[in-house]
Parts: sequence; C-alpha cells; structure tokens
Amino acid sequence: MRLNLFGGLRPFSRGGAVHNALAGVILASMNIPQVLGYARIAGMPVVTGLYTVLLPLAAFAVFGSSRHLVVAADSATAAILFNSLGDMAAPGSGKYLALVSMVALLTAGILFLARIFKLGFLADFLSRTVLVGFLTGVGFQVGITMLSDMLGVTVHSQRTLVQAWEIIEGLPRPNLPTLALSTLVAGSILLGKRVAPRLPFSLFAVVGTIAASAAFHFAERGIAVIGPVPGGLPLIGLPDVTWSEILALLPVAASCSVMIITQSAATSRAFAERYHESVDENADILGLSAANAVAALSGTFVVNGSPTQTAMANRAGARSQVAQLVFAGVVLLVLLVLTGPLQYLPRCVLASIVFTIAVGMIDLRGLRAIRHESPGEYLLAVATAAAVVAVGVEQGILLAIALSLFRHVRHSYRPHTMMLAPDATDRWMPVPVTPGKETEPGLIVYRFGSDLFYANQNRFVDEVRVLVKQAPTPVHWFIVDTGAITDIDYSAAHSLRDLLDDLARQRVGMVFARVSPYLRSDMDRHGITAATGEARIFATLHEAIAAVRGGALEARAEQ
Repeated sequence: MRLNLFGGLRPFSRGGAVHNALAGVILASMNIPQVLGYARIAGMPVVTGLYTVLLPLAAFAVFGSSRHLVVAADSATAAILFNSLGDMAAPGSGKYLALVSMVALLTAGILFLARIFKLGFLADFLSRTVLVGFLTGVGFQVGITMLSDMLGVTVHSQRTLVQAWEIIEGLPRPNLPTLALSTLVAGSILLGKRVAPRLPFSLFAVVGTIAASAAFHFAERGIAVIGPVPGGLPLIGLPDVTWSEILALLPVAASCSVMIITQSAATSRAFAERYHESVDENADILGLSAANAVAALSGTFVVNGSPTQTAMANRAGARSQVAQLVFAGVVLLVLLVLTGPLQYLPRCVLASIVFTIAVGMIDLRGLRAIRHESPGEYLLAVATAAAVVAVGVEQGILLAIALSLFRHVRHSYRPHTMMLAPDATDRWMPVPVTPGKETEPGLIVYRFGSDLFYANQNRFVDEVRVLVKQAPTPVHWFIVDTGAITDIDYSAAHSLRDLLDDLARQRVGMVFARVSPYLRSDMDRHGITAATGEARIFATLHEAIAAVRGGALEARAEQ
C-alpha cells in the first residue's frame, strides 16, 4: 500500500499558507458552535464535539488527499450513534462514551480494510438521488429531535415519530423563556444566512447567550444550561468494552463506514471538480481511517467528511488542509483556556443551532429538481427520506443502497429495446418494439439496450420470438444490434443458443452487428460464435445489412 502523505497540503506556497491560515480562523469561528451541536445529536458531552476537530483534523491532513474536505463531527453519523446505542447505555454516561469510542475504533478498522482492498469505488453505489433523500430524512429527524429542547418539553422515546407525538402533546405546556430564546436564536441564524451568509451568526449566538446567561442567571430562571465543561486536552486511551459489546457494535460501525465512504467521496469529488483538481479516493479512505482511530483514542465519536462544514470552509476561502490545521489550533486554544464560560451556554441555544443545521439538510430544491427531471427517481428519494424518519438512520442507509442498486438492476432487467422500421417516407427510424412490424420485408433489425444476463434473458428471447412470429411477411433475417451489449453470462448464453436452434428450424438466420471485442470474446467462450457462424458476426450495422441485402448469407440461410 503506497502512502501519499500530506496530499491535501501540496502544492505548498507561503502566500497560499497565509491565505488558508486566515480562512482557518474564520472556519473555526463558524464551526465550533456546530461541532458542539453535533455532540448534542450524538448524545455526548459537548466538549467531545471539540475533540472531533482536534486530532482527527490533523490525522486527515497527514494521510488524506483532498485539499478541501473537512473531517469532523457530522450530523448523519452522530444520529446513527444516538439511535443505535441509546438502548445499550444512557446517553452521556461513562459506558455510553466507551461504546461510542469503540464504534469509532471499529469504523477506523473497517475503513483501513476498505483502503487495503481499494473499495473507494463503493461510493458509486449510492446514487445522488437517494443521497438527497437520505440527507433530507436525516434533516427532518434531527430537527424533530431538537424541538424538545427548543420548547422545553420532555420526551422519553428515541423513535422520531413517537418523539414528534410527545412534542405535539407537550405544545400546550412549553417553557416560555426557553421557547422565546430558541425562537430568537434560530430565527437570527436562519435570517442571517440569507442576509449575510459569511458572518458567523452561530458564534454570535453562542457568545451572546453565554454572556447573557452568566449575567442574568438563566439557570435560575428555568432555562437549562449545559453545565461545567472540562478543559484541557483529551485523555488518550482505549475504550473499555467487552467482546460481546464489540460484536454488537460491528453493525453500527459498518453503517457508519458506508456513510463515511459515500458522503466523503461525494463531497471531495464535488469540490475537486469545482477547482479542476484530482482526488485519490483510496487515500482519503486511509485519512478517514486515521482520523477515526485518533478520535477513538481521544475519547470522542465517529468523524466524517462533512459536506456542510466543507462548504463553510470553501466560503471562508480555504483551499488546502492548512486551513483545517489552523482550525485545529484554534480549538486547542479554546480547550486550554476558554472552556469555563461554556458552562453557561443554554441547552436550547445548542438545540436551535443544530435545528438550523437540520433545516439546511432538507434539500427541497434538490427534490423538486429530481421530480421535474425524473418522477420515478423522486419517489425513490422520498421513500428513502420517509424510511429515515419512520424507521431510523441506520436502516435508511441500507435502504438507500438497496434502492440505488435496485434502480440499476431495474434498468438492466427491463432495458430500452427498439427496432428499425420505415416511416411514411420509407426512411428507417428507431421505434419501440412493435409486434407486426418489420424493417423491410423478410428483415428485422432489433436493438437490446443492456448486457444479457440471467434476469433479462427471457425478455430478449420472448421479444425476438414474438417479432418473428407476428411479422407481416416471413422473416429470413433477424439482425441484432449489439452496440449496448458488452457481456453475456452463462444463463443468457444458454438461452441464446436455444433461440438460435429454434430460429434455424424456422429457417430464420440471426446476425449479430456492432459486436465489440469484449462481446466477441464472450460469444467465443460460450459457443455462440460456433452456433451462429463467424460469417454472421459483424463489427458494424451497415456491414450486416449490406451482407443480408446482397445475398452473401443466403446460402447459410438455406442450410
């Protein structure tokens, strides 16, 4: 395994370093409140949110390749942890912290194996359509979860729909000071993003409410605060869990790994394309593995390539991992000297910040675009979002992958087929397969729009037989345009040989046109070339039609 260290820092220049350092300070001012909120989503002490942007940022800068990706706490993986581990230990307890750290360590191991086996290509199996639906579902789920703290309403369930019902039941009895403060903070941030998106309104909200809470004793007025936050550096060590607990945590780590690979790859690709840069997805997987390993050892939770934080880094002017290293330096300063004031931060303020993040994840514009271009894919996206809200984030990931694969298989199972048929002016035009039509008397030209495999072989065979049987005149030649066929599996080859024998008994000759070298290799191996004869295999459609029209194959048709 070849290492490409510091890929996200190169090429390095002094002027670029200064520019990125300033961007890192701006990034820290905007993102520190967010990572505190992500810790809240994960059910972790808020200080662990700061730990996610300390050592993990540095680890990815060393081993990763993306110049733009911000690897830190992320709402999607944080939600996976909270929903999956809440039944194993009380959120925020010492046992819960150990379980969360072990998930990060297991995730690091899975990602390391993914790097060894070069599994970066797995990101391609999660389509953009279902990713939009998945993140939208996470946005709804996280938003509903945060409403309880924003309203000052107590909820007991960890199921999103049950939480929503408990919140509705508690609406007549909200904590009015908490509700007022939540409305002010959330409204200010959402409005500020529209008016001045570059300004760190989340930071303003945190600093302002901390000062107000300390001065006016919010805790004594019924507004809950987060309480003392331990300062200093995180303790380094392995999480204390049992073997049985490790086995129970493996599915959670696998779900996090899939989410990390797909989301990080999509984010790094998007920004690399924007700046015409290359990205090594397998190197990024190694960087993500290292980041999660140090996250586990430093007592925090799973980190991921965050699209929202990467976008914020881009807006701040970050163009290399230098900005992320400076971000980590600012966090180190906060941990050493500035954690004291955090104890006065109202919980509803953190919930409000996270709520605005969740609102940003609900991609209604993306869903509308999908519905406009592809109503079928829109239904897949909505189904994914609904599954995340109704069943859970972990199951939503699995459904998203299943739907992506199903969509691909469905297109291969029922590909577009067509034939050439004369129009009113006797020109050959591609038309849908229509029994009772011919390309010209005695000839049918047919195109199958996918590789031939066990699931679609019957459709191919049935359409050929129906076209031959219902043709207005006896068919002598049936040309298959194989331009879209690059592979034939064993089952399809067996059915195709049976079809050739059946057509031969009907005195119909099958000809293959536009045969690629790859397809020809499969035809040779499966005995199709021997069954049909080399003289009936052509590299172009024009050659096949000319041979049929010129009578060059007539002798074979009569044999």
